[in-house]
Amino acid sequence: MKILSSNQLKELDKYTMEQEPIASIDLMERAAQALTEAIIRRWDTSHPIVVFAGPGNNGGDALAVARMLSQKSYHVEVFLFNTKGRLSEECQTNLHRLKTCGSIYFTEISTQFDPPILTENHVVIDGLFGTGLNKPLNGGFAAVVKYINASKATVVAIDIPSGLMGEDNTYNIRPHIVRADVTLSIQLPKLSFFFPENEEIVGEWELLDIGLKQSFIQAAESPYSILEEEQIRSLIKPRKRFAHKGSFGHGLLIAGSYGMAGASILSAKACLRSGIGLLTVHVPIYNHDLLQTTVPEAIVQTDIHERYFAEPVDLSKYKALAIGPGLGQEEDTALAMMEQIQASNIPVVLDADAINILSSHRNWLSRLPKQSILTPHLGELERLTGKCMDTYERLTKVKELAAYLHSYIIVKGAWTIIVNPDGRCFLNPTGNPGMATAGSGDVLTGILLALLAQGYSQEEACQLGVYVHGLAGDIAAETMSQIGMTSGDIIAALPQAWKKIS
Repeated sequence: MKILSSNQLKELDKYTMEQEPIASIDLMERAAQALTEAIIRRWDTSHPIVVFAGPGNNGGDALAVARMLSQKSYHVEVFLFNTKGRLSEECQTNLHRLKTCGSIYFTEISTQFDPPILTENHVVIDGLFGTGLNKPLNGGFAAVVKYINASKATVVAIDIPSGLMGEDNTYNIRPHIVRADVTLSIQLPKLSFFFPENEEIVGEWELLDIGLKQSFIQAAESPYSILEEEQIRSLIKPRKRFAHKGSFGHGLLIAGSYGMAGASILSAKACLRSGIGLLTVHVPIYNHDLLQTTVPEAIVQTDIHERYFAEPVDLSKYKALAIGPGLGQEEDTALAMMEQIQASNIPVVLDADAINILSSHRNWLSRLPKQSILTPHLGELERLTGKCMDTYERLTKVKELAAYLHSYIIVKGAWTIIVNPDGRCFLNPTGNPGMATAGSGDVLTGILLALLAQGYSQEEACQLGVYVHGLAGDIAAETMSQIGMTSGDIIAALPQAWKKIS
């Protein structure tokens, strides 16, 4: 599913009206019908409805919804803010239709606003401003927003919470944005819905399909899209009947310093649960016996040092390399890691301490092999990019870094984002807060290593890896609960996840 910009969404409306063809007011009526049905599904007539409508088309939607709810026997109050004495044509038409309805308490505000009393039983419909906003709300509208936010009423935003911009809110004024409990988004989500700082603003969001032209969406160029199960399923390579372990690649995992053997164990187990033919785990001497005992399916290779990675490995027999989980940041380790990476002519995954080492030796970044995969969590990422004001700024910096490195960067989070070297970004819909637990990232590294060793391209491995990782987390949460699950539970659920999408 593509995520279009606010400007593209306007063009989508226009294209639909031209191609269907359908008049703007009739398309608005279709949207209002979908919005009304969504509201009726959630709240019955025992909830009084208060509608706040602005002077533009978002307000026109709100007025149409008010009329339709009134016709369904809801008690509806409407406040139309027309401070400049100028309504959009569609808003004006819906105002006329509303007035002929006859059973709605209606107030048009041109100067002074006498706010209604809002209780926890009220449902507020926010139709003040839509996606066309390009600067923060201020003055009287900001005061209205603050009043809505201070109430105990349930707030439903039409298309987008008023005051929130569809993409960049870096310099927005957050107290001047409506905090919705539910956002009913028309046709497609907005990019800002996926940023953690906007969670309390957007609330739960639901997409309403109003039949906007798919041909426009398919042809539209957008750097942002959401991974879908059908797309992921199409990536999986069928296994031939006469295949053997050599058919599925030999991967090398360099992980785990003394006291951090668990990272290498988790990553190795996840790798072995993701289809790799052979796995060698390179560990310090003190971790050898532990790995040999806990991961008997893996080949265990020991370093020259007792406690940490200190000597590069000959890569001639391997198809892919992953390095970093629990690695430590000793200077010997840093030097060995860089020598290892520079000598690599196979796909590379860098995670955890491998990324931290690069953050401490920034001049080494330019030496990374092209098409590498980096998998930072937020803290590791900020050591690379520096502190950012919000997710949009951070994403902009990550896109610049991915282009500079000619590499893939997987930004782990509630909506994990895969940033390609060419600037395309894929948001992953699977996963849950239960995966915010120690070792979850090590599991992803193991999955990615297995896929690269099997011959998947870096782009395919990133998409397939993050989707299955999140799906396994969802399966684990169903059994273990989000609170009770561990990274080991994600690994245990990987076979079910692979089965589901195969």
